[in-house]
Amino acid sequence: MLGLMQDQPLLISDLIEHAARHHGDVEIVSRRVEGDIHRTTYRQAANRARQLAHALDAMGLVQGDRVASLAWNGYRHFEMYFGVSGSGRVLHTINPRLIPEQIAWIMNHAEDQALFFDMTFWPIVKAIHDKCPTVKHWVALCDDAHLAKVTDGQTLAGLVSYESLIGKHSATYAWPRFDDETASSMCYTSGTTGNPKAALYSHKSTILHAYAAALPDVMCLSARDCVLPVVPMFHVNAWGIPYSACAVGCKLVFPGPAMDGKSIYELLDGERVTFAAGVPTVWQMLLTHMAQNGLKLPHLTRTVIGGSACPPAMITAFREQYDVEVLHAWGMTEMSPLGTLCTLKNKHLLLPPEEQMKIRLKQGRAIFGIDMKVVDAEGRELPWDGKSSGDLLVKGPWIIRDYYKGEGKPPLIDGWFPTGDVATIDADGFMQITDRSKDVIKSGGEWISSIDVENIAMAHPAVLMAACIGVKHPKWDERPIVVVVKKPGQEVTREELLAFYEGKIAKWQIPDDVVFVESIPLGATGKMQKVKLREQLADYRLPGL
Repeated sequence: MLGLMQDQPLLISDLIEHAARHHGDVEIVSRRVEGDIHRTTYRQAANRARQLAHALDAMGLVQGDRVASLAWNGYRHFEMYFGVSGSGRVLHTINPRLIPEQIAWIMNHAEDQALFFDMTFWPIVKAIHDKCPTVKHWVALCDDAHLAKVTDGQTLAGLVSYESLIGKHSATYAWPRFDDETASSMCYTSGTTGNPKAALYSHKSTILHAYAAALPDVMCLSARDCVLPVVPMFHVNAWGIPYSACAVGCKLVFPGPAMDGKSIYELLDGERVTFAAGVPTVWQMLLTHMAQNGLKLPHLTRTVIGGSACPPAMITAFREQYDVEVLHAWGMTEMSPLGTLCTLKNKHLLLPPEEQMKIRLKQGRAIFGIDMKVVDAEGRELPWDGKSSGDLLVKGPWIIRDYYKGEGKPPLIDGWFPTGDVATIDADGFMQITDRSKDVIKSGGEWISSIDVENIAMAHPAVLMAACIGVKHPKWDERPIVVVVKKPGQEVTREELLAFYEGKIAKWQIPDDVVFVESIPLGATGKMQKVKLREQLADYRLPGL
């Protein structure tokens, strides 16, 4: 017997239509590449998304054609999320901080038919224009005046401004209806081992992820919120926040190209932001700016921090100095990306603060739709005791079953996706990443967590950023060193920092050396790039060897 429910596909176009119909006057605020603050509404965004859909039809793009973006978080990029995917094409968001050769490779692999770009990236566009034969349409996300100003009379074949492209089309459009397993968007992995691979999301997977992300024990988004997604819209669809925002009708604030602490603070304070999301490096810049200027956060109540492990000192600073709850999160490009988020259960609310902190430091519980397990080297599932560490595997309706074009070997193991993370799960279902499988350090047959070493260094008041890597040792195979960036105006010696570890970690886990550097290489989403760091320290030798 089948249920007697209406058969309605789960489509991305329905999200923007819902937002326009039920939350039409809610603001979308953007700091633009042009330098000003722009204000629009969900109703206006829906109108312009429909105009964009008409424009794509006029270009001759068919269902499934890939439409790429090189863009910051802003209202025009937001319109693309719906105008492109809603009309049956595939939105391909590209990391603009890759080198032009990598961007061209990715665009050719995806066979993009059009590229929409912020004028910040005009130099990249000029460098790749002749290297991307499938791209017939080059659209600058601005008006004709700004396009002329930046290009200074230069032009490229197929180049138009976004405003002139959509301006001649109607704001009335009949969104096509199709199977919700149809591809909606794609995002390439970082490609730290071999060429990047693409996760190809569907309308159904995106909608289900949007529902789950808004749940109370996840991001707890509602129409009462004002949300600032600092996480880039080119990185796993800004963790799905633009989609969830449409579903609940919250105010949206986009930071554009200004990602420094001062600029982020101005938006948090001026727009009365209640919820924000980003990686630890962004929040470190914010905390430093506020500490230097004696600032507070009167409106922000919670922030989701993911992308890499959040240092305990950062959680403490947000909670104790600014009364902001930090929600630790974990996920991957292949997971759309959310897998876990750390919120306490009812039975934890009466625990002493120090016991609660031990839980908050974990990456959290699986959200509904995700299942997970840790296994040993033979693939046997390990107990949920908070101690047994193994390879983390996941499955669910918004996790890939394969990569686009079948790149690489089929990723699934008996239906489970191997994340590449090493983790534990406790009896309450809280998962904790102990390391990336490629970053864990094996010293004398014992495993050392680089995350633990980094977190202790980050707790020192003079340390701005820390990365732990393993270096070769003739006796112990590998030994850990910690690479440190000092806070401006602060000083700490090698000996002082190594002494800081005493009593906080086993003696054999204490780093053998401290290397002070001006900066640690970061990826486009703020993650530390340990591969590049190892390359920079290729000639390093441990003291005494």
